[in-house]
Amino acid sequence: MAKIRMNTELRNKLFNKIKHTFENEDTQERELYLQAREYVDEQYKSASELAKEVVERSYPPEDVATLRHFKSKYGQPCDVVAKDKCFYFAHNEDVNDEGETEETKSHFDFGLFGNLNGSEYHDYEGKKFALSYFREELKAKECNPDILAQQEGKDDNPHKTKYLDQCTKALGYNGSHNDCNGMTKEFDNPYYLDVIGTSYCRSRAIACTKDEFSKFEEWRIAKNNLVSKHQTWIDTITKQCDQLKIGLKAYRYLSEGIELATELGIQVDEAELIRTNSTGLTIYNPSNLASMIKGMKNKQLNNTREAKILARKQYEESLN
Repeated sequence: MAKIRMNTELRNKLFNKIKHTFENEDTQERELYLQAREYVDEQYKSASELAKEVVERSYPPEDVATLRHFKSKYGQPCDVVAKDKCFYFAHNEDVNDEGETEETKSHFDFGLFGNLNGSEYHDYEGKKFALSYFREELKAKECNPDILAQQEGKDDNPHKTKYLDQCTKALGYNGSHNDCNGMTKEFDNPYYLDVIGTSYCRSRAIACTKDEFSKFEEWRIAKNNLVSKHQTWIDTITKQCDQLKIGLKAYRYLSEGIELATELGIQVDEAELIRTNSTGLTIYNPSNLASMIKGMKNKQLNNTREAKILARKQYEESLN
């Protein structure tokens, strides 16, 4: 048997198999990413409980109940209670160089796509967090949750936009914090709290202590850290895959690619690669090629006069 020559399909199959191994190796970078995600869960629990205390201190549940009663009685004019998951928390315990008290405030969004830098509107960093947090779930949906990490530092482009849109759609995010479903809605729901007022959250600063403010910042830092650890891990995989592509492109024979995989500690079944490769069946396996060609022939197995008459009769019957 002649050596099997490489082609694009075989290269892609080898590349994807080796890349899959890279992504599932117990590396230090992957472990730090997983630990960061666990810490986010812990921080979300403590920060959301604290947010409930702070918000209810400013908007007591009994007042909320009273206003809802008036709304049911008088309608729209008393419609001043709403649920929200993002808040401006502020404290007045800092002092400037002149000895004057200063207000310190920031926007904290508990939603899956909430900002990570205190901005009320910009959600790009929030998308990084969402894709990092639900990485396995998105992979299971055949999305690429690593797209933003892989495209870090690059301008927007069709490739990036395509896979980012697939991810956000799979998560149920439709470009608006008020228009979500699926995983995003399920993630956000526990963090909605009752607030009083009709203005946007920017002008609805809710008082808290400096210590409480610091705890909210710690939670937000944990979200940023998850994004950072995800980026570091994917960077290592990207660098390995870049070298892998160069090597596979240079190899002329499948045996060279399998040897590379073996050297990397990855077992690859050559027969399985060929068996699942459409062109491999045609080009490299004589038995399969012969069977395929024979199957393409519409052979007349019996050329006797009787057989021809029968075939003609069957043809005429099929026209009626």
